[in-house]
Amino acid sequence: MYPQEETNNTLIIEKSRFICFLKQVKTEQEYREYLSEIRKKYYDASHVCSAFICGGIRRSSDDGEPSGTAGAPILNVMEKNGLDQSCALVVRYFGGIKLGAGGLIRAYSGSVSECLKKTVLCEDCVYPRYELKLDYESANRIDHYLRNNAIALTADYDTDVTYRFALDDERKIEKIKEFTKGIIPQIIGEETVQKVVK
Repeated sequence: MYPQEETNNTLIIEKSRFICFLKQVKTEQEYREYLSEIRKKYYDASHVCSAFICGGIRRSSDDGEPSGTAGAPILNVMEKNGLDQSCALVVRYFGGIKLGAGGLIRAYSGSVSECLKKTVLCEDCVYPRYELKLDYESANRIDHYLRNNAIALTADYDTDVTYRFALDDERKIEKIKEFTKGIIPQIIGEETVQKVVK
């Protein structure tokens, strides 16, 4: 799962301000560029701690906080929530009160947890892609069904109607056969579709 769009949230803990950013990133390079962008924007922050997950790659940084009190807790929250192709950055402005190791761990992990509550999470689903050529009479019978049940539907109108679409449930093929009096759509590939999970 990954954030549908960049999300941020601010927590104030013992006068320190923790600003969390969650964003989808597909490569370590994208993560590093985003981290650099946030560091430039918040150049006066005490710390910009971060974590990144993509496939088997995991990275985290305490950015000067005591070892294990920032990057690892951020990464832990991301893993527990099933994030992938994602990074979380937490910008900290020190408020003058030391939180101690336990307090820092709670602050950084809590910052990410609170931001996740505001985040729309998605995942990529791969479905079979079909093509279906019909005369106009048959197309009229099935058009409404396809528009309400197919994913990523396109229709080309020429001497016949050619539909190209993905299906998330193979049982819908039987319904298509009913509408078309036995014509079976041909598989022509795959379609990757972003699906909202939370």
